[in-house]
Amino acid sequence: MLRIAGITIPEKKRLEIGLTAIYGVGRPRAQETLKELGIDPGTRPEKLSAKEETALREAIEKFNVEGELRRFISGNIRRLKDIKAHRGIRHMKKLPVRGQTSKTNSRTVRGNVRKTMTSGRRKLEKT
Repeated sequence: MLRIAGITIPEKKRLEIGLTAIYGVGRPRAQETLKELGIDPGTRPEKLSAKEETALREAIEKFNVEGELRRFISGNIRRLKDIKAHRGIRHMKKLPVRGQTSKTNSRTVRGNVRKTMTSGRRKLEKT
């Protein structure tokens, strides 16, 4: 059972894919790290030796990952809100931050449910 930065890497997945379970590690960073260490990306975590496990753990923990990265990102957002920057205001209002159209789209950010084009009147039920 391979644990890196408090996250258990899935045993049945290839290392290249399994490392992406760690917040802050994507496919490119996983591939680059495995290449530096000379580990085949197709191997499963259960097949690694203890020496390879420790080398991989140390290499990944050199980067900002998991809680440290989440704190860093939330601090940046808090700073934008405090200085009342445009992006900070968009974060406060829970609107799209990066210039997307928000009149008809952005339902995922705004959380609006889809409204249908009906009159709003209820139909009478026959009894």
